[in-house]
Amino acid sequence: MPDRIDLNVGEWRRVSPKYVLVVIASTVISGLVLSAGSLFLWLAGRWSLGWLLLAVVVVITIVALIIAPRRARSIGYRLRDDDLLFRRGIMFQRFVSVPYGRMQLIDINRGPVSRMLGLADLKFVTAAASTGVMVPGLPEPDAAELRDRLVELAESRRAGL
Repeated sequence: MPDRIDLNVGEWRRVSPKYVLVVIASTVISGLVLSAGSLFLWLAGRWSLGWLLLAVVVVITIVALIIAPRRARSIGYRLRDDDLLFRRGIMFQRFVSVPYGRMQLIDINRGPVSRMLGLADLKFVTAAASTGVMVPGLPEPDAAELRDRLVELAESRRAGL
């Protein structure tokens, strides 16, 4: 039987603490849009349960804002000998191992809030569509350096070196 991955061995690298602001901004914008839709259904659409939907949206938004810092701190990655190990989640943790030799595309994305904070998201695409992994909230220089390192590792693994 193959050895299991020991998730406690080695140091996990975390995303920038500034990423919490990106999560908060995203949550606030989503909450405002959903609240506006609920308010419209309640007042303009004359839907009698619109107030209940509005209350649910507000409560969910407040809870999401409260747990935003913890959600951001739960994200991490670790470079190992043969793969990149990625984790995220509080209650439902997700661990993804992306072998270097399977990486086909490594992309850097920056949204408007991330760009203002000097952050970037690093996205990995492999042959399997379901393994799209994204490490959000990296400082831009770190994201570029990690991208270059991963491209180098991916090319060497595909070449069999």
